[in-house]
Amino acid sequence: MLTGETLRLFVSSLFLQAGYNTVVVVLGVTALGLAAGLVGAFALLRKRAMMTDVLSHATLPGLAAAWLVATGLGASGRSLPVLLTGAAIAAIVAALTVQWLTRAARLPEDAAMGATLSVFFGLGAVLLSYIQTLRTGSEGGLARFILGQTATMSEQDAYVIATAAVVAIIVAVLLEKEFRIVCFDPQFGAAQGWPVALIDLLLMTIVVGVAVVGLQAVGMILIIALMIIPAATARLWTDRLRVMLALSSLFGAASAWIGASLSAALPKAPAGGLIVLVAGAFFIVSLAVAPSRIRASSAEAR
Repeated sequence: MLTGETLRLFVSSLFLQAGYNTVVVVLGVTALGLAAGLVGAFALLRKRAMMTDVLSHATLPGLAAAWLVATGLGASGRSLPVLLTGAAIAAIVAALTVQWLTRAARLPEDAAMGATLSVFFGLGAVLLSYIQTLRTGSEGGLARFILGQTATMSEQDAYVIATAAVVAIIVAVLLEKEFRIVCFDPQFGAAQGWPVALIDLLLMTIVVGVAVVGLQAVGMILIIALMIIPAATARLWTDRLRVMLALSSLFGAASAWIGASLSAALPKAPAGGLIVLVAGAFFIVSLAVAPSRIRASSAEAR
């Protein structure tokens, strides 16, 4: 229930006046939303929305394996860089598995992605269940990566997320022309001598990077939404690529900023869920008022 105090906390968080820790969290998550929106736009245009889902779910066994290795070596299993490294390795292996299944086993791409997602997530669930039986006292932190737990984000975590997001943004901007070719006409690009397979791999690499760093903020289940919903929203407003990229980044950043601020005012509500709900609200409003939807409705009426 919204009260005067809740509204005050929301406004304070929104304008970065709610204390240092809250400011760090809001800025870190906003950087993630900006990167997720930008990278997600390329993934959507490349018809890789399902692949982002595969990659996000495939991180679970990587997280669990990284925790087991770190704990076995006497290191901290809660170390975010260690956990994210394990998650990234698992996501890369999942992407290569999908590629192998479609080329060597000649499975349809959707079947290969569905099988890979199921097997990797199942393996992660088994490893997570095993870890819970060890009762070391540090295994509880792994569960937060499923749905995310922005409130526990430390200053170091926020810096890691923001740095990775900035790197992903820089790569996406520098390779915008190459990604454009892969998204719209890969056959033409290959005929002209462009290394289409390598460009596609680079695109999937930055998708993996954003998906992995987003685990702390929104979790492996919801990071797909933060990458795809802003892109789908932007697509309703324009047919021009660069405008779509800018709008998708803006919608992603705004969703994260507003959702994280709401979470600070409503501590019992999960930040990841609020961020995705805000992104969904932008999408619903755009369905009603975006120019492309209005033109489509007018055409149907005629």
